[in-house]
Amino acid sequence: MEIHPIARFVSPFTSKFGIPKQSGLVEELEGEIVFEPDYRQADALRGLERFDYLWLIWEFSANRRGSASPVVRPPLLGGNVKLGVFATRSPFRPNPLGLSCVRLSGIDYDTPRGAVIKVLGADLMDGTPIYDIKPYIVYADSHPDARSGFVDDHRIQRLQVEIPDRIASGFARKELEALRKTLELDPRPHYQDDPERVYGMPFGKRDIRFQVREGKLVVIEVAALGREKP
Repeated sequence: MEIHPIARFVSPFTSKFGIPKQSGLVEELEGEIVFEPDYRQADALRGLERFDYLWLIWEFSANRRGSASPVVRPPLLGGNVKLGVFATRSPFRPNPLGLSCVRLSGIDYDTPRGAVIKVLGADLMDGTPIYDIKPYIVYADSHPDARSGFVDDHRIQRLQVEIPDRIASGFARKELEALRKTLELDPRPHYQDDPERVYGMPFGKRDIRFQVREGKLVVIEVAALGREKP
């Protein structure tokens, strides 16, 4: 079987660093699905506006190495516990396919790029290839009483985030809230905890620089992407 991208994702994340580990964790994150020229047919979206959520099937295109390992180390467990790859959502899989549930916020049919789907809460990097889109159906897809394995015993820990007013004033309200909630999830690699280190995370067209000390993340500077660090 051969599969080809039908669309590409437009995201504020231009690298893997900082992307939420799951879709829906930052509901304010805005993104767009832009179809490849061969699939820019409005008829293919007929009826889609009646759904609130979509499933996206996409590629972990930023992972340059394949994975033949049957076990992985989930970040939620601190990277110290091995679990079977099929018992996790690790991006390092035999076939690098991702599955995300996103909220449909609108469809713009009148753009130079054809019909564009606008979504919220995605965990995709900018430029990610999308292979299929399917509507979320409550009676088939929702199982609120289901067990979630190791995730049930390890709740996501969120950081306290401080963004000084002089920095916050440079963001629109929605963008600032999306940034704040993204930072709350702790973008750092799970094995790093250096309170003196300054981290940089691309977000939109900006480089967000921050430090983390004793459970508190402080944004210390925002620079335009492409500008050399001092």
